[in-house]
Amino acid sequence: MKITFSESLFPVVLVASLLTVATPVVQPKLTTTAVPSAEPSRQHSVVVGDDSSRLYLPDDLEATLWAESPMFYNPTNMDIDARGRVWVTEAVNYRKFNNKADQRLNHPEGERVIILEDTNGDGKADASKVFVTDPDLVSPLGIAVIGNKVIVSCAPSLVVYTDENGDDKPDRKEVLLTGFGGLDHDHALHALVAGPDGKYYFNTGNAGPHVVTDKDGWTLRSGSLYVGGTPYNKINHGNQISDDGRVWVGGLAMRINPDGSGLKVMGHNFRNNYETALDSYGNMWQNDNDDQVVACRTSWLMEGGNAGYFSSDGTRYWQGDQRPDQSIQTAHWHQDDPGVMPVGDITGAGSPTGVVVYEGDELGPAYRGMLLSAEAGRNVIFSYKPDVWGAGYRLPRTDFISTFPKVDENYKWNDKTSDTRKWFRPSDIAVGTDGALYIADWYDPVVGGHQMQDQQGYGRIYRITPRGRRLRAPRLDLRTTQGQIAALLSPAVNVRMLGFEALKQQGDDVIEPVKALLSSGNPYHRARAIFMMAHLGSEGQFEVERLLKAADAPMRIAAIRALRSITPENSRSNPGLTTSQRALLPLLGNLSLDPSAAVRREVAIAIRDVPYTDCRFILLNLVKGYDGQDRYYLHALGIAAGGKEEALFADLRPTLPPDPTQWDQRVASLVWELHPASAVPLLKKRAEAQTLTADARRQAITALGFINDRSAALTMVELIKSPEKDVADQARYWTGFRRGNDWASLLNWDEVMPVKLSADEQKMLAKRQILLDEYKSDAEKRKVAMEMARTAAGGQILVGLAADKKLPDNLRTYVADAILKNPDQSVRTMAKEYFSRRSAPKPAAPAETASAASSVASAPSASPASSESITQIAMLTGDARSGLTVFKNNCSTCHRYKQQGNDVGPELTQIHQKFDKNALLDAIVNPSAGIAFGYEPWLITTKKGQTYYGFLVSDGQQSVVVKGVTGQKHTVPTDQVYSRRQYKTSLMPDPKAMGLSNQQLADLTAFLLKQ
Repeated sequence: MKITFSESLFPVVLVASLLTVATPVVQPKLTTTAVPSAEPSRQHSVVVGDDSSRLYLPDDLEATLWAESPMFYNPTNMDIDARGRVWVTEAVNYRKFNNKADQRLNHPEGERVIILEDTNGDGKADASKVFVTDPDLVSPLGIAVIGNKVIVSCAPSLVVYTDENGDDKPDRKEVLLTGFGGLDHDHALHALVAGPDGKYYFNTGNAGPHVVTDKDGWTLRSGSLYVGGTPYNKINHGNQISDDGRVWVGGLAMRINPDGSGLKVMGHNFRNNYETALDSYGNMWQNDNDDQVVACRTSWLMEGGNAGYFSSDGTRYWQGDQRPDQSIQTAHWHQDDPGVMPVGDITGAGSPTGVVVYEGDELGPAYRGMLLSAEAGRNVIFSYKPDVWGAGYRLPRTDFISTFPKVDENYKWNDKTSDTRKWFRPSDIAVGTDGALYIADWYDPVVGGHQMQDQQGYGRIYRITPRGRRLRAPRLDLRTTQGQIAALLSPAVNVRMLGFEALKQQGDDVIEPVKALLSSGNPYHRARAIFMMAHLGSEGQFEVERLLKAADAPMRIAAIRALRSITPENSRSNPGLTTSQRALLPLLGNLSLDPSAAVRREVAIAIRDVPYTDCRFILLNLVKGYDGQDRYYLHALGIAAGGKEEALFADLRPTLPPDPTQWDQRVASLVWELHPASAVPLLKKRAEAQTLTADARRQAITALGFINDRSAALTMVELIKSPEKDVADQARYWTGFRRGNDWASLLNWDEVMPVKLSADEQKMLAKRQILLDEYKSDAEKRKVAMEMARTAAGGQILVGLAADKKLPDNLRTYVADAILKNPDQSVRTMAKEYFSRRSAPKPAAPAETASAASSVASAPSASPASSESITQIAMLTGDARSGLTVFKNNCSTCHRYKQQGNDVGPELTQIHQKFDKNALLDAIVNPSAGIAFGYEPWLITTKKGQTYYGFLVSDGQQSVVVKGVTGQKHTVPTDQVYSRRQYKTSLMPDPKAMGLSNQQLADLTAFLLKQ
């Protein structure tokens, strides 16, 4: 299609006043607390099953059990077709590696896609048929039905089944995209949805790597250091560069054309973003899971946004980046880092799943515009009525539908309860063509951890309708313009695509009927008309251009997005502007001074890849509109200025107060977000200024920490010498941290800040050389080995030698008793892997890595305590005060509880929200049975003979970082790594090794579970 834009005047800015005048948009500080809303709050309960199951929901709605097994089993996702039928993907063979076929319902021929239908209109499904059974489908997590195409999301591929003759059987199977990681993994491909722009949107979790080539030959390369979860997710790494020249990491939100071309990353760095929901204005909404740290979230996704789970290059977990005194929730989503989008609503513990935006009128005006998020862990559907908040949104949360009158915040994924109310596990929520809501219930006593306990594969679907009102699915005649308009206006998301495609084929002929929708009483219908008109030729595009001046800011935003959707774009790797982009720039220039921060945000996003010379005045205008408080707007400015920071700061510098200590918060935050290298001396002056607040100085030091330039590294080294302890401590942290990643090659760190070995470590390394000296006698080696086995430093080196198969069997046997009694608990734990008088267990064969030998080792350990013994301990009455003593004496070395202890292992303050008594006891008594994510132990040996044992928190091209059991982080240059091994045994000793009695365990449990 030829794209033309009308001529418009370009605004001229007065550069001297850029940072002295700001658009008066005041936004309070971000909050993650649920805010009361105007949604219906009165609840009533409805019996919805023969088993007396109840749902609690708003009193003007009613629920019915629409379908249940055996019509289908284990539903993971749903979609509704143009006839109002519900399509379901099953995962009966869910996690075959973990849930054995003889212990569950089994479909050996493969997973299925099921079609459910209410043929007699009584409000319940009465017909079920299998659309396809495919051995290639392994726990599919998403489905989209668009006309005669059924698109199933099942890693590694998006698979398209086409029913060409309408017999509800696929006639053709194609792969739309392939190369995604996450086979048989929850953190994998999720459902595709059609956007109002006629493109497909979908997402994937962080189980990479994702190496995917679209139909144009454009290749996405994305990954992180995350491995595990399934036996197939073994090799992954961050810092991969895609064909757009960018580094995308973690979970991704993506967009693609229906023909498989034009793949584009819309946002990244999620953990496990289960599904993307789009509203008709083009807003993207997602939820995301956490690392069991009570930090799940629901977010509005800004295009190009970094969601902040990993480091920006994907080489470090949040634990590796957590700064001193930084809260877990803040560190978990990197909320104190520049270049990271605001977190949205933190919902707490849980397992978030399907999301949808309700835009229909059938449920009533109170529900239109409601964002609905299924939370399988908490047995609830959350609802939001998003409030525009500067350049972003507030998300006031309500418990919309649940099996409980009050939703339990203390979600415990492995609480195997007999209370079937907790078996309500909503895996998806969708909107039908009739305007009803459909909720898929996975139905299981547990959710998460790749487990399931329901051996029957039971599942069900609820239907939510207005109380006392009967809804019917309309018949759509797509042969007529009226029918096509009706499809475009359907409450069912993917049905709209049928109307969109049919109207697009008619072009200019349907301008008037589509334009008439701009007067609709439903604002979402008006938004769809805007996107539709942009695809109806030059006349339609002209009408959309006119709407850039609409009085309503959301209409202006939809118009910007609609015009961008038909504009071929450049990229960082291909910076030349297209003709259409050049035509669009004057229109964006006019809007760069728009009174709405949200409109200006869209302008900022649109110029992300535009060279600075072409967007200079637009960007300067956008900076002028920053109010110093709006984090969403600041993030948008960071996106717009990406790769242009130095040029922008050079233009801004003459307008700033010459003395950086006189900067106001607006300037300070802007420089923090941009952190250009040319600002290093100015930031140093702010860091040293005693006249500034501690927060202002910390912000300056943080900005220095994100400048990847030699001058920043040298400045931080100088700040270590500051007479002010707080400044010196921060600088010491940043130099110690950055020398292992972004600043590794900027300075000769061995000269600038040499790592000093203790006298004991030097002594033991010298003894190591004796053990490796072929000319030394066996007697001398035995003497030296025994001396080493009795010290912490020596024992650690012996373990490294044994792991690398450099310690002879006779020496291993000789020192076994001594090293197993080593004064260091971590050495004793490691030694069990290799030292035994009976035999010396061999580590697993090394797995291939890019830099060094690597393997996964798992040696025999004490048999896990039986469920009977755990039950016996649980029956004891625990004393919380005595439990505090147990914690201080045995646990606080590695764990923190409130203000006590250390941040080495998982934080335990909110452990009561994750485990019940039996599950907590199981985790304590059998520490290796379920190691928390991110706390798998690793053994790293260096070419110099040093041995480090702990948690791998960073794995980059420059170095690996291991967090030891004392909390100290050990940075090892990658080229100095000799071997690396991951272990399946926990660093945490079992109670027997610590000498704890059953009563002490009961006391400890009482202390940790108190609220």
